[in-house]
Amino acid sequence: MDAKPIITAIRTILDSKESITDKLYKLCQYLEQNISHYDWVGFYFANQSKKTLHLGPYAGDPTDHKIIPFGKGICGQVAETNNTFLVDDVKAQDNYIACSIHVKSEIVVPLFVNGENIGQIDIDSHTRNAFTARDQDLLSKINQKISSRLKADQVDLKSLWI
Repeated sequence: MDAKPIITAIRTILDSKESITDKLYKLCQYLEQNISHYDWVGFYFANQSKKTLHLGPYAGDPTDHKIIPFGKGICGQVAETNNTFLVDDVKAQDNYIACSIHVKSEIVVPLFVNGENIGQIDIDSHTRNAFTARDQDLLSKINQKISSRLKADQVDLKSLWI
């Protein structure tokens, strides 16, 4: 996986004149369609006062998990710890929320704006051991680009909730 063309494509998407919701949706579609082991790509955004995550734009099969409490599942753990979680085998996790019987591994990378964890990008794969440090590095770079766009546009995160 060569990160340069992916980052270039992401920058082009984020610099377009579309709404931030459309940009994030297209970004999800791009990653899901262009990286073979990314079978579901989506964002969750934090409601800090209620300690919940809210589903934002995504690409892949529909999910029932539109609101996730902090601490619940991999996404909820990332909301509490501010750390990336890379799960090689979701069946081995006690605190995993099953989204699909097809999901075998997951990576969740926090998204920070001004040092605050405002959400995350969540990627599911139908392959065990699908993610590596290269995925984490790529997704961290993508989140940095998104963070800059969210700051520049002064986006109300609630506007991104589905």
